[in-house]
Amino acid sequence: MAERWRTPFASSDAVRQKMSTLARRDTGPELALRRALHRRGLRYRVHRRPLPNLARQADIVFTRAKVAVFVDGCFWHGCPEHGRRQHHTNGWYWPNKIAANKDRDRDTDKRLRAAGWVAVRVWEHELPDAAADRVAGAITENCSGPRTRATTCAPLVQVAERRP
Repeated sequence: MAERWRTPFASSDAVRQKMSTLARRDTGPELALRRALHRRGLRYRVHRRPLPNLARQADIVFTRAKVAVFVDGCFWHGCPEHGRRQHHTNGWYWPNKIAANKDRDRDTDKRLRAAGWVAVRVWEHELPDAAADRVAGAITENCSGPRTRATTCAPLVQVAERRP
């Protein structure tokens, strides 16, 4: 169990309530990206482990193309554009927590790359159609590589290359 002094505390009951109700999955940015991908005719799995031995889930997974999409929140993953530089409450906790999240993201990307997967990281503030273009490009690129079977990827590539 974590030592009490290492556990962050809510600055008020209102903050505690707000933080406890934050969505971990099916967030607004994630749903917007899924809608943009679906409009393109792309079909995917939601909240799955790309690799069975990887204890981390991707938000969107294209199993045939070996593409895992992660929709990262600006606060939690340290967005260079919108992430906080200073934390007024629990300032001793958040910088280390966010740094650990970034380290875990890099480790996840490295493990997926080693297994022949492509990890696509999308910031929550990105426009859904622009992010969907990047995802479609990753599908096309990974399916044209030597590690994929053309017969299973061909239909997915044809759909990914189509514009909505």
